[in-house]
Amino acid sequence: MMLLPLADNLESLGLFVGSLLFLLIAMGLYRSPAVALMPDLTPKPLRSQANAIINLMGAVGGVYTLILISLLLKDDGKQDYTPVFLGVAFIMVLAVVVLVCTIKEKKLAAEVLIEDGDADPLSAKEPNEEKDASAANAAIHDSAGRTRLAPDVRRSLVLILVSIFLWFMAYNAVTTAFSRYARVVWGMAGGGFANCLMVATVAAIVGYIPIGVISAKFGRKVCILGGLGLMFVSFFAAIFFREFHPAINIGFVLIGMGWAAVSVNSLPMVVEMCKAGDVGKYTGLYYTFSMSAQILTPILSGAFLQYVSYKTLFPYACVFTALAMVTMSMVRHGDNRPERKKNLLENFDIAD
Repeated sequence: MMLLPLADNLESLGLFVGSLLFLLIAMGLYRSPAVALMPDLTPKPLRSQANAIINLMGAVGGVYTLILISLLLKDDGKQDYTPVFLGVAFIMVLAVVVLVCTIKEKKLAAEVLIEDGDADPLSAKEPNEEKDASAANAAIHDSAGRTRLAPDVRRSLVLILVSIFLWFMAYNAVTTAFSRYARVVWGMAGGGFANCLMVATVAAIVGYIPIGVISAKFGRKVCILGGLGLMFVSFFAAIFFREFHPAINIGFVLIGMGWAAVSVNSLPMVVEMCKAGDVGKYTGLYYTFSMSAQILTPILSGAFLQYVSYKTLFPYACVFTALAMVTMSMVRHGDNRPERKKNLLENFDIAD
């Protein structure tokens, strides 16, 4: 990672591309297993809340980076990104130290299996609509005894993975190109654009924990669709701003809240469809689709910006967000439906 600012300072495209290649490989090696620790070490009913904490910490890291950009990058010609990358590298090293010192994976995994009461959620039980709409109980076995998903569950898995791809196409197009868009269309200078992104990130931080609780009450799918709706409205409203106005920050607050609702619930929905031993594999599927979108969307949206107009950015995001809403509405598994109360008074149990 530290070779990237060096390559930029030396204006060496070969060093930059080579460093970026190895950086992406390194990210692939650690990211999926690191995130898979959450469902591996968390009882199923608590996964949305746990994923909210993961996203909360990621957002805190994002705010830290945006502060570095805002403070260290000035509008004075050629930029040197080395101090920013040094600050990020420090946090990454610190994170690894904390992880190694605090997470005893095998011990915690054994405790979670006892807590869930079943080492394999793909056991041959009948689906319980009151408790769980996930695919876990809809598994079937082939002649070799291997577990595979039922056709309707596989369809839901494909649809949610496509949805993940589409909403990352929308969101990452905006976050990737926003610095250029802010300079060209809104006339913002220096690192001022980072303040808008920081507003969205702070809004996400504030929303992660409440959204995790709301998801447990009303379901992950409803929460995701609501978040996509907030993002669509905000992207659509941004189309009509010809210069920066403080009201734009309201839109970024909604984008942050919407993205929090989407990101908190998407990974738990994916891993809800697998047995205990396949959590890492399904987490890998999640990142295959999300990272593919993050690779493609800067190229595709960048082509529109360069060859059509910079004003295509937010309409582009609107189109992919709307498509994600359509495919997500057709997902039928992976949700967590609230349990029906035995009597009316239990609905007022604040400890529930």
